[in-house]
Amino acid sequence: MKTTLIMTSRGVVTLPVKLRRALGLKADDHLIAETTPEGLLLRPAVTLPVEIYSEKRVREFDAAEAELEQFLRRKKKPAR
Repeated sequence: MKTTLIMTSRGVVTLPVKLRRALGLKADDHLIAETTPEGLLLRPAVTLPVEIYSEKRVREFDAAEAELEQFLRRKKKPAR
């Protein structure tokens, strides 16, 4: 799909509704603007949720890793 867009003096470009619908874009979606040899490329930005771990959760991870390490050490011991 091709369309002509107008950029305001502030650099704002509005994507027509047909284009937004075709690409599945909605309000507050992030786009990546990239220059290419052909011109300007706009594409949806992929965002992934980030979990910030509390100190308690970090201790849980540490305990689980220690438990796994003990298990693996027992399993590595050669049979007699």
